[in-house]
Amino acid sequence: MGFELDALRNAVNTHGRVARVVIAAIKGSSPREVGAAMLVWSGGQSGTIGGGALEHQAAEAARRQTTQSRLTHHSLGPELGQCCGGAVSLLTEVYDQKRVEALGDSVIARSPSGGDMPLSVKRLLAKARGQGILPESQLVDGWMVEPVHKPNRKLWIWGAGHVGRALVDVLNPLPDLAITWVDTAPERFPQTIPHAVTRIPAANPAELVRHAPKDAEHLVLTYSHNLDLELCNRLLLHDFRFAGLIGSATKWARFRSRLAALGHSPERISRITCPIGDPGLGKHPQMIAVGVAAQLLRPARQNELKKDLSA
Repeated sequence: MGFELDALRNAVNTHGRVARVVIAAIKGSSPREVGAAMLVWSGGQSGTIGGGALEHQAAEAARRQTTQSRLTHHSLGPELGQCCGGAVSLLTEVYDQKRVEALGDSVIARSPSGGDMPLSVKRLLAKARGQGILPESQLVDGWMVEPVHKPNRKLWIWGAGHVGRALVDVLNPLPDLAITWVDTAPERFPQTIPHAVTRIPAANPAELVRHAPKDAEHLVLTYSHNLDLELCNRLLLHDFRFAGLIGSATKWARFRSRLAALGHSPERISRITCPIGDPGLGKHPQMIAVGVAAQLLRPARQNELKKDLSA
C-alpha cells in the first residue's frame, strides 16, 4: 500500500476538510495491512481499514477530531469485540487545501507528536532519493513513513457503452490501475466520471493507439466491429502488454482471418485474447465486467505478464 495522494487531493477539493485514517502498525491478527487507509468527511467516506466496528469507531472519531494529527491504539478483541484478536495503531490526520499542497510527491514522512526527524527515517528518505528504493509503509521511531502510491499498470478501455461503463465501475477503485477511457465523442461517456480516469473523446480512436505506452493493457469493446478490427490491427502494429477483445468465438474467427489478410502472422494475432471474461457468468454488462476483472487480476495472469516483460 501507499499514500494515495491524488485521492486525498480530490476529496479535499470536493469536501473541504477531510480526515485520513491509516493503519500505522499491527500486532497479531488484523483485518487490513499497514498502510491501508480511508478518507472521512462530514456525511461520507471512501476507502477502508476493514474490521467493521474498528472502521465505524475510527470514522466517527475522525469527524470529531479537533487536533491536526493523532495516533491511537486499539485492542480488537477486548475493546471492540472482534475475533481478530490483535491490536492496531491508527494515525488520523486532518487535511485542508493548504496542508495537502505541502505534501511531498515521493515519500511522505511525519510525526504525530512533532519533534526532530530521527536518523532511521532520514536514512529511509536518503535511500529513496539516492537509489530510488521506496520504503514500505511503516511506523518508525514514532514517525509514519509512506511512499506516495503511483499506479503501476496502465489500462486503456476502448468503448464507453454498457460494458465499458461497467468495467470502469468495477476496476476504477483498484489502486494499481491507471485507466484511460476512449470513445468517439463526449456524449458517449456518462456525465460523471471518476477523478482518476482519463477520458479521451476522439473522432477516430484508432489514431490514438500510437500514443499508448507499449506496456499498456487494452480492452477493446466499442459499438462497431469495424472499429474493433482497426484497433486490433493498430495494436498489433504498435505492441502492448495485454490486449483483450470482447466478442464470440465466431467474431474472433472472422477477425483472425481479416487480421491475417492485413499481414499479421498467426503467432502475432494469438497475442490478442478473445473472448474475454467468463462466458459462464452470462452476458449482463456487470457480469462481463466481473469476469474480465478476474481475468486481468488473477495471479496466474500476472505471472505471465511478468514473464512477458522480462523476456
